[in-house]
Amino acid sequence: MHSMLSRAILAAGAIALSGSAMAETPLRIAGNFSQNNNQVEIERSFFEALPEASGVDLGINYNPMDVVGVKAPDALRLLRGGTFDIMSVQIGMASRDDPFFEGVDLMGVATDMDALHEVVDAYRGPFDERLQEKFNAKVLTLWPFGPQVFFCNEKIEGLDDLQGLKVRSFTPSMSAMLESFGATPVTLQFSEVYPALQRGVASCGVTSPISANSGNWPEVTSYLLPLSVSGSVQGHFMNLDTWKSLSPDEQDALMAQFKTLEDHMWDLAKTANGEAIACNTGQDGCETYKKFDMELVEISAEDQQRIKDVATEVVLPIWKETCNAVDPSCSDTWNATAGKAAGITIE
Repeated sequence: MHSMLSRAILAAGAIALSGSAMAETPLRIAGNFSQNNNQVEIERSFFEALPEASGVDLGINYNPMDVVGVKAPDALRLLRGGTFDIMSVQIGMASRDDPFFEGVDLMGVATDMDALHEVVDAYRGPFDERLQEKFNAKVLTLWPFGPQVFFCNEKIEGLDDLQGLKVRSFTPSMSAMLESFGATPVTLQFSEVYPALQRGVASCGVTSPISANSGNWPEVTSYLLPLSVSGSVQGHFMNLDTWKSLSPDEQDALMAQFKTLEDHMWDLAKTANGEAIACNTGQDGCETYKKFDMELVEISAEDQQRIKDVATEVVLPIWKETCNAVDPSCSDTWNATAGKAAGITIE
């Protein structure tokens, strides 16, 4: 761990854009994994334009997290320690440090993007408060990659066929869900999934259609079950010391710009994944993404209901126990915010 942190610190300091040292506020930014090329392209353009768009004197040093040697589960600790000023955080991976954060996107609670948007907005206040308290960081954006669906290299016709398979997981509640279906969860960050599917370390992976396309998962999988289990909520967070070094006017100007970034990411999640499914399965209407020839598996009404049932019967009770162990008011906070938005109460 110490060597990994040291490499990340050295890499963050070594890679800088010319002139950033002269800027009033230099920002060391770790973005998405480079395989998520759609999100990275959006991020890179956004951060390069941020000083002029916000009117805040900034030095921008942006790199995808894998370029600077960062592992997704370590993001919150690196932010807290000030290794980076801004990080794009995969919340499900990082929530192993604090289960409270996973409450923003628990498996089966909000599986369509409009419903998820309401849940995320309801949970944002408590999420930000806890992030500041526990990890010395400030929420700038919260947004999803899109509906998280199943990509398998073995033939599946529904959830029953996951029995006995090794399936990539990236959140604790996803692991609990997969185990309830008889699958073995394999925790992998996005950059590790393609080779794992290729080598048979995993038989299936769960991600959004866009992310799978940009990561070339259809090269190593043949069956796509478009049954959504969550949205894979991500966030851009700023080290709180860096945030507090800015004036109130600068903070307001930056938040206005990050709202445009967040809206862009939500729009991508809501509108583009349908086309990505068409592209992944070789259908007509594929213009934006790479075209593959996966088999599209039909979703059964029984499987849709099973996702809802596993949320209330498995995921939420396990999460309540885990989260209330570190914060006795955790499930009450969730019920009053995210749960209320989703129409679900943890008993």
